[in-house]
Amino acid sequence: MTNLSAHLGQQVFHEHRNLLFSVAYRLLGSAADAEDVVQDAWIKWSAADRSQVADPKAYLTRIVSNLALERLRSTRHKRETYVGPWLPEPILTSGDTADVVTDAESVSMAMLVVLETLSPLERAVFVLKEVFDFSHAEIAEAVERSEAAVRQAVHRAREHVRARRPRFAADPSRQREATERFFAATTGGDVNALMELLSPDVTLWTDGGGKVRQALRPVVGAATVAAWFAAIGTVTYQGVEPADMKAELVEINGGPGIVFSGPGRVMATVTFDFDADGRVTAIHNVANPDKLQAVADGTAYDIGTR
Repeated sequence: MTNLSAHLGQQVFHEHRNLLFSVAYRLLGSAADAEDVVQDAWIKWSAADRSQVADPKAYLTRIVSNLALERLRSTRHKRETYVGPWLPEPILTSGDTADVVTDAESVSMAMLVVLETLSPLERAVFVLKEVFDFSHAEIAEAVERSEAAVRQAVHRAREHVRARRPRFAADPSRQREATERFFAATTGGDVNALMELLSPDVTLWTDGGGKVRQALRPVVGAATVAAWFAAIGTVTYQGVEPADMKAELVEINGGPGIVFSGPGRVMATVTFDFDADGRVTAIHNVANPDKLQAVADGTAYDIGTR
């Protein structure tokens, strides 16, 4: 009987594993931390008296939310003392869920950067309400707060996100086309073609984490950003000659992106934010080797919200 119960427990956990990773990743902005949290949730789930659990999905989400909240609070200081801009850890995503625009938008680099500016509690309630559509009562139980406190936190978080993240009706095919043109212009070193794709006040954020040389402040303006990317094909980068560098178009965080690799390693990922006309308004470039493991492993995550 015990073996059967353990097997059923494993089956139930496996059924919800994608969802649990999706919650944890949006709360933490790190695939490695999200995987750790899911693993810790499995240990707690294995030890729980599951006969008392009426709704395994809600129960598991509560465990993951709590573990992620604890981790968010403890990593806050590390992020405040980070060298240069702190960007989320990019992940490769699978095309099935990226068709669902809201799933893709909520896991985009741009959204994760905005979520980073919320308090841990606001981030948790916003993600559970706006992305996963949990009720206020379910969230209150998950984060161990009163329903009134949750409503207030959701309201604050929503206002905060809306102010920093205007919603564009971004057409995925237009994004894809602009990314392909950007890719061609970068690999061809064509500054003029890059200029046409960039919004005049485009901002480039680069995250080297002090491990590799990157701009420590945002690079602003179409001419400067275009020159920065056009140089990629002409200069040695992280000790790799242009001839040994490979660039490929992939899906990163629910949208089109570029992965730059050198012999035996991933060197950087580049993702984009677009305005309604399909011009690039922001570029997120992650080059900190500690944050490229998930991409280097080649695992494509299902970031769906069901």
